[in-house]
Amino acid sequence: MADEELQPVPAAEAAIVPSGPTSQWLTENGFAHESLAADKNGVEIIKVEADFLLPIATALYAYGFNYLQFQGGVDLGPGQDLVSVYHLVKVSDNADKPEEIRVKVFLPRENPVVPSVYWIWKTADWQERESYDMFGIIYEGHPNLKRILMPEDWVGWPLRKDYISPDFYELQDAY
Repeated sequence: MADEELQPVPAAEAAIVPSGPTSQWLTENGFAHESLAADKNGVEIIKVEADFLLPIATALYAYGFNYLQFQGGVDLGPGQDLVSVYHLVKVSDNADKPEEIRVKVFLPRENPVVPSVYWIWKTADWQERESYDMFGIIYEGHPNLKRILMPEDWVGWPLRKDYISPDFYELQDAY
C-alpha cells in the first residue's frame, strides 16, 4: 500500500490548473474558456476562443471589469500562433488592490482574426490598431482599423518573429 502512494502522477493530471474566482464565475454562468496558470503576481489568466471573446468580454464587463488596462499582441514564434492579450481591471472607489484578469486569444498565424472589443471598452481603439500594425491581427468590427505607427504603405508586420526588415525604405514626403 505504501508503494501506491509513491506512484508518479501522470503529466496530464499534474498540469491541471486550479480555476480562479472569475474563471469559476464564468464556468457557473456557462461561458466556455480554459484556465491557464496565474502570472507571478497572481493575476488570473484565461484562454478564450476567438468566437467566444465578445460574449465573455461582455460578461466580464457586466461582472465589474470596467477598465481595459492593456491590449496587445504576442508572437509565439515562426510558424506558431499569434496571441491577442487583454488585461482587465475592476476599478472601484474603495479597492486597495483591484481585481485583475488577463484574457488570451490564440490565433492562427495565417488568418489572425478576432472580434474587436472597442464597443465594450473604448480604450481598445488605439491598442487594437497597434496590434494590427505590428502583428497583423485583424480586429473585426473595429471602426478605424488602419496603421497607427508605420507608414500606410508599409509591407509586413514588424513585431512578428519571422519578419524580415527591408534593406531600404524611401520616405517620399520627408522634405
